Amino acid sequence: QDCQKLGEDVQNAILAVATVYYWLPKGQGTTLRKMVRDATTEVVEGMIQLIATILSSPLESLSQEQLISTAGVWEACEQVSSLPRGEYNQAAVASALDACLGVVKDAVKEMEQALVEGEDPYSDILEDEELGFRGNRDTYWSEADRRLLSSCMGLMKASKACLKKILGVVKAYGKADSAEQITQLDDLADIAHQISPSVDELALSMYPPVNQLAVRLNAAKLASVLKKVLEITKTSHVCPPSEEGWVQFLTGAVDHNMNKIKNLTQGQL
Repeated sequence: QDCQKLGEDVQNAILAVATVYYWLPKGQGTTLRKMVRDATTEVVEGMIQLIATILSSPLESLSQEQLISTAGVWEACEQVSSLPRGEYNQAAVASALDACLGVVKDAVKEMEQALVEGEDPYSDILEDEELGFRGNRDTYWSEADRRLLSSCMGLMKASKACLKKILGVVKAYGKADSAEQITQLDDLADIAHQISPSVDELALSMYPPVNQLAVRLNAAKLASVLKKVLEITKTSHVCPPSEEGWVQFLTGAVDHNMNKIKNLTQGQL
């Protein structure tokens, strides 16, 4: 009877969690709904795993798998408590932008470190065992590569600056009082999510052997995303006239670096 009562309580709790998500009005914003959906899914999937672990274990036993699954459920529940509060969709978008910024910061730092460490970014893992040095020049950056990568780094740094500034204005001016404001915030979050994958694709193409045409295409894709997010920012409520200066500056920085990349790769077309 105790087990049956516990099972019913668990079932009711899971249904209650799912109901909260389904009752959340779509008008509150897609970014917030995605966060609530993901948090709800984590809780439900965690409970499914825990129940499956209990059912597959001998009676009156406590296995390591059960402890791990229990910890997973606790962690999922704690994530629910950290969901945005107050100006719900504004806080959700700020959280999403902050996550994107963290990924881009890591990518920029990693590439800066690779460029500073020396001519051969793979020297620590691909050294010739017999000769004691590397003979494959395909794993080195040439001087032409480095000139190209300098402009690519400028584009990556512009991505970081772009996300940082947008995060700042969303926190300072973002509102969720009207459907238009909520939609504008969602549009910002949607386009911003394209920045970090575009940065990663560009960074991967920058490692030797460098295919300059691939670098140019990936750089053009990133530049397009950045200009789009800057344009969306400029026309939204989070960008009053006092903030338009940095939007124009970063747009110019994107164009400047992209033009340099085009000039350096003209022979690849």
